[in-house]
Amino acid sequence: MSLMNKENLMRGVAVLTVTILLGTVMIVVTPLNDAYAPSGLRGAPVVVTGDNVYVAWWTNSTSNNNEEVNFRASTDGGQTFGDKINLSNTIDKDSTNVTIAADADSVVVTWWESNQTSETPVMRVSNDNGAIFGPVLNLATNGTIGAAEQEGEE
Repeated sequence: MSLMNKENLMRGVAVLTVTILLGTVMIVVTPLNDAYAPSGLRGAPVVVTGDNVYVAWWTNSTSNNNEEVNFRASTDGGQTFGDKINLSNTIDKDSTNVTIAADADSVVVTWWESNQTSETPVMRVSNDNGAIFGPVLNLATNGTIGAAEQEGEE
């Protein structure tokens, strides 16, 4: 393997973080930016808390040909997963660079909404093991954010 290939391989390796929060062991696997990951090494952020396994990713295999953030949840240790949920559901922006965190029943998914003129960090929160998510919250807004700042809903 050439030095260049080794460097690309190292850039494509995911970052693994283990956090103990309120007595819950949380494992977060976050891939590096796709621009640095060689073909075949793209991963999806995963969080495991108790028997719950949450995974989020972005893809451009949508009808409008833009990047969308997707999510799936398992409540039985990853043996089965519920239906895929499109969390971003945008038509004029690309939704990329997704990250995910969870503790017990709560799941937080963040990502960037981008087009030719702007990049905005956003998030959605679920408090029922990822079954239902609240509105998209624009994190770049000053002051308190809530449903009034939503950019779209599931």
